[in-house]
Amino acid sequence: MGRWLEIAMMLTLLGGLLIACAPKDGKQPGVDEHQHDATAAHAATQTTLVKSEAEWKRLLPAESFYVMREHGTERPFRNAYDKNKQDGVYYCRACGQKLYDSKHKYDSGTGWPSFYQPVDGHAIGTKADNTLFTVRTEVHCSRCGGHLGHVFDDGPKPTGLRYCMNSASLDFRKRSEAPPPLLK
Repeated sequence: MGRWLEIAMMLTLLGGLLIACAPKDGKQPGVDEHQHDATAAHAATQTTLVKSEAEWKRLLPAESFYVMREHGTERPFRNAYDKNKQDGVYYCRACGQKLYDSKHKYDSGTGWPSFYQPVDGHAIGTKADNTLFTVRTEVHCSRCGGHLGHVFDDGPKPTGLRYCMNSASLDFRKRSEAPPPLLK
């Protein structure tokens, strides 16, 4: 009987996470459709970094591989950057591309680092994510395709967006530090 209770509790927790992360109006969040189309067109022409899964597994820490290559999610509130308030830049953990600036980070209360905009609309890509019994918008690095997190339409002004990212997908550097090298 104890195992069934444990399963029921896990399903209840999962349901709560789905409700907290689901779009309020059922639509996929994002920038205006014209800008999104332009970003998608640019991403389609941008040079992408392609590596085999074996290469990624060798290059990335285990948790980063799980999140970025297997579309996993790290635990909320128990990650490196949720409470980080230092001034700097967040880069893609896999390839080193510049993704988010700490000036655009805010505390969403979700347990994951959240931003209201990327440094550049061309740094990320989005696509529909129909897993977990809901439609969400997945965010990935436009250069290497690594899964970063999801974007929702319940963020602060000026964009109204919440880019809810996994710390395992990010590499933070203070402004005084050199950026990570771009992976080739």
